[in-house]
Amino acid sequence: MSGHSKFANIKHKKEKNDAAKGKVFTRIGREIAVAVKEGGADPANNGKLRDVIAKAKANNMPNDTIDRSIKKAAGEGSGVDYVQATYEGYGPNGTAIIVETLTDNKNRTASNVRNAFTKGGGNVGSQGCVSFMFDKKGQIIIDKEELDMEFDDLMMIALDAGAEDITEEDDSYEILTDPDDFSAVRENLEKEGIPMMEADVTMIPQTWVTLTDEQDIKMINRTLDLLDDDDDVQNVYHNWDEG
Repeated sequence: MSGHSKFANIKHKKEKNDAAKGKVFTRIGREIAVAVKEGGADPANNGKLRDVIAKAKANNMPNDTIDRSIKKAAGEGSGVDYVQATYEGYGPNGTAIIVETLTDNKNRTASNVRNAFTKGGGNVGSQGCVSFMFDKKGQIIIDKEELDMEFDDLMMIALDAGAEDITEEDDSYEILTDPDDFSAVRENLEKEGIPMMEADVTMIPQTWVTLTDEQDIKMINRTLDLLDDDDDVQNVYHNWDEG
């Protein structure tokens, strides 16, 4: 992961998201709705809901907003039924892009995603066309400035909790887990009072693609911006080396 500071990307995203907090909260609200539907409204009995709540708090979502989202999702006839859909495709110069969506209208979402790829000079492919180039991992990012603990102590706690690996960057620590162990590791860190800047199950590229042509960079940014602006899009993963 050296040279690919996820932390720097998060800071960049957070700066962008501060201007669009409502959109971030809406996306997390949808994840809460899905988690409640699948496992109930009690976080004590719903590990997925606990993970989404932790993600909400990492994004500074107020507790009352979280509670309202849970109650709304648990309410009788609470309305919208979200369906998960994943799209895979290619951006400029063979860059790989995965788009995860939660939508109440798959036709609209499919059209919007296809449009984002097309406008960026790419194309949507078949299921599995690029996902084999990524590893699904639980990923926890910790801001060094927020942590009052030595790296060795953090490493012992993380590994004892079941983490696969922990690496040190200039300004952050990155902990990786098997997706099935993610919740247990995150909850152990939480019990130890370790602040997490980001904690989620994500897709990590096995290799990175460097773009040198200015037009290619412009086009992939256009695709990513269009996807980011789409309310149905929850997560976008790619192997473009932005550094």
